[in-house]
Amino acid sequence: MPLETTYGQWQQAVVRKDVTSWQAVTAKSRQMEVRNRLVSEKRAYPAGVFELPAPPPALKGLKFLEAKQKGQTAKLSYFGKIDFGMEGAVPTENLLVLSFIQENTGWKYDRADYINLAALPAVRGELAAGNLRYLEETPDAQPSGVVPPVAAQAPAAKYIAKVYVFCPGREVQVQVNKISRHKFANAKEAEVVIGGAVDGPNEVQYSVKKLDGGTGKEAMTIRVYLLSEVQDVKPIKAFEYQVPENGVPKAADTGYFQVDAAAVNKLMGR
Repeated sequence: MPLETTYGQWQQAVVRKDVTSWQAVTAKSRQMEVRNRLVSEKRAYPAGVFELPAPPPALKGLKFLEAKQKGQTAKLSYFGKIDFGMEGAVPTENLLVLSFIQENTGWKYDRADYINLAALPAVRGELAAGNLRYLEETPDAQPSGVVPPVAAQAPAAKYIAKVYVFCPGREVQVQVNKISRHKFANAKEAEVVIGGAVDGPNEVQYSVKKLDGGTGKEAMTIRVYLLSEVQDVKPIKAFEYQVPENGVPKAADTGYFQVDAAAVNKLMGR
Protein backbone atom coordinates (compact mmCIF):
# COMPACT_ATOMS: atom_id res chain seq x y z
CA MET A 1 0.00 0.00 0.00
CA PRO A 2 1.66 3.28 -1.15
CA LEU A 3 0.42 5.35 1.79
CA GLU A 4 1.67 2.78 4.28
CA THR A 5 5.04 2.79 2.54
CA THR A 6 5.17 6.59 2.80
CA TYR A 7 4.50 6.46 6.53
CA GLY A 8 7.15 3.79 6.99
CA GLN A 9 9.69 5.97 5.18
CA TRP A 10 8.72 8.98 7.30
CA GLN A 11 8.90 6.99 10.53
CA GLN A 12 12.34 5.65 9.68
CA ALA A 13 13.57 9.12 8.65
CA VAL A 14 12.60 10.42 12.10
CA VAL A 15 14.21 7.48 13.91
CA ARG A 16 17.43 7.90 11.90
CA LYS A 17 17.29 11.72 12.10
CA ASP A 18 17.65 11.85 8.35
CA VAL A 19 16.73 15.39 7.26
CA THR A 20 16.85 14.71 3.52
CA SER A 21 14.53 11.70 3.74
CA TRP A 22 12.18 13.52 6.14
CA GLN A 23 11.82 16.42 3.72
CA ALA A 24 11.25 14.04 0.81
CA VAL A 25 8.22 12.33 2.38
CA THR A 26 6.68 15.13 4.50
CA ALA A 27 4.01 17.43 3.06
CA LYS A 28 5.29 20.94 2.31
CA SER A 29 2.61 22.56 4.47
CA ARG A 30 3.61 20.38 7.43
CA GLN A 31 7.31 21.11 6.89
CA MET A 32 6.67 24.85 7.06
CA GLU A 33 4.39 24.49 10.08
CA VAL A 34 7.08 22.54 11.94
CA ARG A 35 9.79 24.98 10.88
CA ASN A 36 7.79 28.03 12.00
CA ARG A 37 6.94 26.49 15.35
CA LEU A 38 10.53 25.54 16.09
CA VAL A 39 12.02 28.96 15.26
CA SER A 40 9.20 30.56 17.29
CA GLU A 41 10.38 28.50 20.27
CA LYS A 42 13.98 29.56 19.51
CA ARG A 43 14.89 25.96 18.71
CA ALA A 44 17.11 24.81 15.88
CA TYR A 45 15.66 23.85 12.52
CA PRO A 46 15.84 21.23 11.11
CA ALA A 47 17.61 19.54 14.05
CA GLY A 48 14.65 20.25 16.33
CA VAL A 49 12.39 18.12 14.12
CA PHE A 50 13.87 15.02 15.72
CA GLU A 51 13.80 16.20 19.35
CA LEU A 52 10.69 14.22 20.29
CA PRO A 53 9.57 12.83 23.67
CA ALA A 54 9.08 9.44 22.02
CA PRO A 55 9.75 7.96 18.57
CA PRO A 56 6.78 7.65 16.19
CA PRO A 57 5.19 4.19 16.38
CA ALA A 58 5.75 1.50 13.79
CA LEU A 59 2.67 -0.10 12.21
CA LYS A 60 3.86 -3.66 12.75
CA GLY A 61 1.38 -5.56 14.90
CA LEU A 62 -1.45 -3.07 14.40
CA LYS A 63 -4.73 -4.02 12.75
CA PHE A 64 -5.45 -2.09 9.55
CA LEU A 65 -9.03 -0.79 9.62
CA GLU A 66 -9.60 1.29 6.50
CA ALA A 67 -8.17 3.68 3.90
CA LYS A 68 -10.16 6.71 2.79
CA GLN A 69 -9.41 9.29 0.08
CA LYS A 70 -11.13 12.57 -0.73
CA GLY A 71 -9.53 14.68 -3.43
CA GLN A 72 -5.87 15.19 -2.60
CA THR A 73 -6.22 14.08 1.02
CA ALA A 74 -6.26 10.57 2.48
CA LYS A 75 -6.41 8.77 5.83
CA LEU A 76 -5.28 5.38 7.09
CA SER A 77 -6.75 4.03 10.34
CA TYR A 78 -5.19 1.36 12.58
CA PHE A 79 -6.19 -0.30 15.84
CA GLY A 80 -4.07 -2.11 18.35
CA LYS A 81 -1.38 -1.79 21.00
CA ILE A 82 0.37 1.35 19.78
CA ASP A 83 3.93 1.32 21.06
CA PHE A 84 5.74 4.66 21.41
CA GLY A 85 8.81 2.96 22.83
CA MET A 86 8.61 4.72 26.18
CA GLU A 87 10.38 2.85 28.97
CA GLY A 88 8.00 1.36 31.51
CA ALA A 89 4.88 2.14 29.44
CA VAL A 90 2.55 -0.76 28.64
CA PRO A 91 0.83 -0.21 25.26
CA THR A 92 -2.95 -0.53 25.24
CA GLU A 93 -5.40 -0.97 22.38
CA ASN A 94 -6.15 2.42 20.86
CA LEU A 95 -6.73 4.11 17.51
CA LEU A 96 -4.09 5.62 15.21
CA VAL A 97 -5.17 7.73 12.23
CA LEU A 98 -2.54 8.80 9.69
CA SER A 99 -3.12 11.74 7.32
CA PHE A 100 -1.60 12.28 3.88
CA ILE A 101 -1.60 14.97 1.20
CA GLN A 102 -1.08 14.38 -2.52
CA GLU A 103 1.51 16.70 -4.06
CA ASN A 104 3.05 16.86 -7.55
CA THR A 105 5.62 14.22 -6.61
CA GLY A 106 3.13 11.85 -4.95
CA TRP A 107 1.55 11.22 -1.58
CA LYS A 108 3.28 12.86 1.41
CA TYR A 109 2.86 12.27 5.13
CA ASP A 110 1.04 15.04 7.00
CA ARG A 111 0.30 14.03 10.59
CA ALA A 112 -0.89 11.33 13.00
CA ASP A 113 -3.84 11.47 15.38
CA TYR A 114 -3.61 9.14 18.38
CA ILE A 115 -7.03 8.55 19.93
CA ASN A 116 -6.97 7.08 23.43
CA LEU A 117 -9.97 4.80 23.90
CA ALA A 118 -9.56 4.24 27.64
CA ALA A 119 -12.79 6.13 28.34
CA LEU A 120 -14.58 4.44 25.42
CA PRO A 121 -14.51 0.71 26.19
CA ALA A 122 -17.52 0.02 23.96
CA VAL A 123 -15.77 1.67 21.00
CA ARG A 124 -12.61 -0.28 21.76
CA GLY A 125 -14.67 -3.49 21.62
CA GLU A 126 -16.34 -2.47 18.35
CA LEU A 127 -13.04 -1.72 16.62
CA ALA A 128 -11.53 -4.97 17.87
CA ALA A 129 -14.48 -6.77 16.29
CA GLY A 130 -14.11 -4.88 12.99
CA ASN A 131 -17.09 -2.55 13.49
CA LEU A 132 -16.03 0.81 11.98
CA ARG A 133 -19.02 2.89 13.09
CA TYR A 134 -16.84 5.10 15.28
CA LEU A 135 -14.59 6.01 12.34
CA GLU A 136 -17.56 7.12 10.26
CA GLU A 137 -18.72 9.39 13.11
CA THR A 138 -15.30 10.86 13.89
CA PRO A 139 -14.20 13.83 11.71
CA ASP A 140 -10.52 13.25 12.54
CA ALA A 141 -10.78 9.83 10.89
CA GLN A 142 -12.23 11.16 7.62
CA PRO A 143 -10.24 13.00 4.91
CA SER A 144 -11.49 16.55 4.40
CA GLY A 145 -10.54 17.03 0.77
CA VAL A 146 -8.99 20.38 1.74
CA VAL A 147 -5.25 20.78 1.12
CA PRO A 148 -3.82 23.28 3.62
CA PRO A 149 -1.85 26.15 2.10
CA VAL A 150 1.85 26.43 2.77
CA ALA A 151 2.26 29.18 5.36
CA ALA A 152 4.64 32.06 4.86
CA GLN A 153 8.04 31.62 6.45
CA ALA A 154 7.87 33.24 9.88
CA PRO A 155 10.73 35.26 11.36
CA ALA A 156 12.71 33.68 14.16
CA ALA A 157 11.33 34.80 17.52
CA LYS A 158 13.13 37.40 19.58
CA TYR A 159 10.87 36.68 22.56
CA ILE A 160 9.01 33.38 22.98
CA ALA A 161 5.28 33.87 23.52
CA LYS A 162 2.23 31.68 23.95
CA VAL A 163 -1.45 32.39 23.54
CA TYR A 164 -3.72 30.73 26.12
CA VAL A 165 -7.49 30.42 25.73
CA PHE A 166 -10.18 29.06 28.04
CA CYS A 167 -13.47 29.04 26.12
CA PRO A 168 -16.07 26.44 27.18
CA GLY A 169 -19.06 26.59 24.85
CA ARG A 170 -17.38 29.00 22.46
CA GLU A 171 -15.08 29.21 19.46
CA VAL A 172 -12.31 31.79 19.78
CA GLN A 173 -9.98 32.86 17.00
CA VAL A 174 -6.85 34.82 17.87
CA GLN A 175 -4.30 36.48 15.62
CA VAL A 176 -1.06 37.94 16.99
CA ASN A 177 0.87 40.54 14.98
CA LYS A 178 -1.04 39.48 11.85
CA ILE A 179 1.26 36.43 11.60
CA SER A 180 0.23 33.88 14.21
CA ARG A 181 -3.31 32.54 13.74
CA HIS A 182 -5.02 30.32 16.30
CA LYS A 183 -8.44 28.68 16.57
CA PHE A 184 -9.81 27.25 19.81
CA ALA A 185 -13.16 25.49 20.23
CA ASN A 186 -14.56 24.56 23.64
CA ALA A 187 -10.97 24.43 24.83
CA LYS A 188 -8.46 25.09 27.57
CA GLU A 189 -5.25 25.19 25.59
CA ALA A 190 -2.05 27.13 24.90
CA GLU A 191 -0.18 27.43 21.60
CA VAL A 192 3.13 29.01 20.71
CA VAL A 193 2.91 32.40 18.99
CA ILE A 194 4.42 32.01 15.52
CA GLY A 195 7.12 34.64 15.07
CA GLY A 196 7.11 35.33 18.81
CA ALA A 197 6.66 38.76 20.39
CA VAL A 198 8.55 41.82 19.18
CA ASP A 199 9.95 44.91 20.82
CA GLY A 200 7.39 47.65 21.30
CA PRO A 201 3.67 47.23 20.59
CA ASN A 202 2.23 43.81 19.72
CA GLU A 203 -1.25 43.43 18.29
CA VAL A 204 -3.82 40.84 19.43
CA GLN A 205 -6.96 40.45 17.32
CA TYR A 206 -9.70 38.10 18.48
CA SER A 207 -13.22 37.00 17.63
CA VAL A 208 -15.73 35.01 19.68
CA LYS A 209 -18.84 33.02 18.80
CA LYS A 210 -21.08 30.63 20.70
CA LEU A 211 -20.97 26.96 19.78
CA ASP A 212 -23.97 24.64 19.56
CA GLY A 213 -24.56 23.30 23.06
CA GLY A 214 -23.04 26.33 24.73
CA THR A 215 -25.16 28.52 26.99
CA GLY A 216 -23.49 31.81 26.08
CA LYS A 217 -23.02 32.45 29.81
CA GLU A 218 -19.71 30.64 30.35
CA ALA A 219 -16.63 32.43 31.66
CA MET A 220 -13.88 32.98 29.10
CA THR A 221 -10.22 34.02 29.07
CA ILE A 222 -7.72 35.01 26.40
CA ARG A 223 -4.12 35.63 27.47
CA VAL A 224 -0.70 36.06 25.90
CA TYR A 225 2.33 35.11 27.98
CA LEU A 226 5.98 35.96 27.43
CA LEU A 227 8.29 33.06 28.27
CA SER A 228 11.76 33.51 29.71
CA GLU A 229 14.77 31.48 28.61
CA VAL A 230 16.26 31.89 32.08
CA GLN A 231 15.67 28.95 34.42
CA ASP A 232 13.10 29.53 37.20
CA VAL A 233 11.90 32.87 35.76
CA LYS A 234 8.11 32.68 35.56
CA PRO A 235 6.17 33.64 32.41
CA ILE A 236 4.92 37.21 32.17
CA LYS A 237 1.21 37.77 31.52
CA ALA A 238 1.46 40.39 28.78
CA PHE A 239 -2.18 40.51 27.60
CA GLU A 240 -5.50 39.44 29.07
CA TYR A 241 -9.15 39.61 28.08
CA GLN A 242 -11.58 38.00 30.49
CA VAL A 243 -15.33 37.55 30.53
CA PRO A 244 -16.91 36.54 33.87
CA GLU A 245 -19.64 33.93 34.11
CA ASN A 246 -22.90 35.40 32.75
CA GLY A 247 -20.87 38.14 31.07
CA VAL A 248 -21.23 39.06 27.39
CA PRO A 249 -18.02 38.82 25.32
CA LYS A 250 -17.21 41.18 22.49
CA ALA A 251 -17.85 39.54 19.13
CA ALA A 252 -14.49 40.86 17.92
CA ASP A 253 -11.88 43.34 19.06
CA THR A 254 -8.22 44.32 18.84
CA GLY A 255 -5.91 44.83 21.79
CA TYR A 256 -2.21 45.47 22.33
CA PHE A 257 0.61 44.66 24.70
CA GLN A 258 4.04 46.19 25.00
CA VAL A 259 7.42 44.54 25.20
CA ASP A 260 9.36 47.33 26.87
CA ALA A 261 12.58 47.55 28.86
CA ALA A 262 10.82 46.55 32.09
CA ALA A 263 9.39 43.40 30.49
CA VAL A 264 12.76 42.48 28.98
CA ASN A 265 14.46 42.89 32.37
CA LYS A 266 11.89 40.54 33.93
CA LEU A 267 12.46 37.97 31.20
CA MET A 268 16.20 38.20 31.79
CA GLY A 269 15.67 37.64 35.53
CA ARG A 270 17.06 41.05 36.46
